[in-house]
Amino acid sequence: MNVPNNLRYAESHEWILVEGDTGTVGITDHAQAELTDIVFAEPPPVGKTLAAGEVAAVVESVKAASDIYTPVSGEVIERNDALDANPSLLNTDPFGQGWIFKIRLSNPAEAAALKDPAAYGAQIGA
Repeated sequence: MNVPNNLRYAESHEWILVEGDTGTVGITDHAQAELTDIVFAEPPPVGKTLAAGEVAAVVESVKAASDIYTPVSGEVIERNDALDANPSLLNTDPFGQGWIFKIRLSNPAEAAALKDPAAYGAQIGA
C-alpha cells in the first residue's frame, strides 16, 4: 500500500495530508480493515464548518456504522463524490482515491499536534 510519509493521524483513526492551508482527510488502512466491507459513505457537505474532533462523516460497513471525526477545525471545501457510487474505495485505496473530504484549516497548529506515523503505528501495534 502506497502511504505518503507526511500524513498525520488522529487517535480515532483518521489521517490528514496538509498542503498549505488545505487538508485532505480519510480513514486509515487499520480503520478500513476493522470495518471490513464498506457499503456506504456520507462525506460532509461543502461549506460546513467543523471543529476538531467533531463528527464530519459517516461510513457503514457490513458490520457497523461508524462516525468519522475531523482531525482539525475548518471549513469543508470539497467532498469525495466518487464515494457515492463506490464507497469500497475506502477499502481498496484508503490513502488515495478513498479520501473523504478536504478542509481549509482554521488553526494549522491542530494538524501539527496530531500523531506522526511512528506514534500512530505504536497506537495500533504495528
